[in-house]
Amino acid sequence: MRHNRDEKRFDRRPGHLKSMLSNMTNDLVISGRIKTTIPKAKVLRRFAERMITLGKDGTLAARRRAMAFMRSKEAVTKLFVEVAPQYKERNGGYTRILKLGVRPGDNASMAFIELVEGAATVAQAAEKAKAKKAPAKPRAKAPAKKAASTAPAREKAPKAIAKKEPVEKKPRKTATKARSGT
Repeated sequence: MRHNRDEKRFDRRPGHLKSMLSNMTNDLVISGRIKTTIPKAKVLRRFAERMITLGKDGTLAARRRAMAFMRSKEAVTKLFVEVAPQYKERNGGYTRILKLGVRPGDNASMAFIELVEGAATVAQAAEKAKAKKAPAKPRAKAPAKKAASTAPAREKAPKAIAKKEPVEKKPRKTATKARSGT
């Protein structure tokens, strides 16, 4: 009996459950929105919000705690650099669950779980960061070299390749074993 047990296990062993929630958290952080069943989304919300809170802290210890759970360097980096700074002024409620209806195969109730600011906002923040780096100063063009000096270099390259002789292939020796018919 499940007396006084408040955690959902989804009929999985603890290691599998932790891996599933870790992978779903990684996907949510990277893409901003994932599609899953409603009970999984409700459990995932708890873990995802904890990771975002760690990201808001921004310390090395918080990064190590997030890495211990998420186990994806790419996802943890995106969490601390792009996602968590968006929620500096917010005290929780970083995710939203949107119900979709039922899955045709097994009639499971489906939902989107997404970051409140949305994947579009995360993508826009990434574009803004790239735009800040993009405006580089145009470099002055180097003076053109003389055509006469480059022409001989082009002629010499094919001649050097043509001088190489093909390597002769030696015939392969095959070893045959005598079989005794006993």
